[in-house]
Amino acid sequence: MIGSRAVQVHARRVPTDLRLGFDGLYGIVRRELGADPRAGGLFLFVNKRRTSAKVLHWDGTGLCLYAKRLARGCFSVPWLAAKPEAFRLTTAELALFLEGARMEGTRPVSPTEVDFHA
Repeated sequence: MIGSRAVQVHARRVPTDLRLGFDGLYGIVRRELGADPRAGGLFLFVNKRRTSAKVLHWDGTGLCLYAKRLARGCFSVPWLAAKPEAFRLTTAELALFLEGARMEGTRPVSPTEVDFHA
């Protein structure tokens, strides 16, 4: 997948009309998520039926838009049980999500960030 553990993945907490392209999703990130898409994060959007997902990413020279439509089944909605603050994933969790892995009711298993300067 894209990036490393240091890359933050933000998920929109409500279904998204995936007919939106670069500009529409960029606007959602700015207005609703309160983030700057050009800061290097990944932004996940899922449609109402949970059969399609898009990831918006700034690669340093422009916006990239990755799309996935599942052939069977639907994506999980792990953010339903999340706390009200912004929902975040690691890039490894995003890869599992995009593979169609069942993620409901899971707990974070990744270690917390390590500070080597301490």
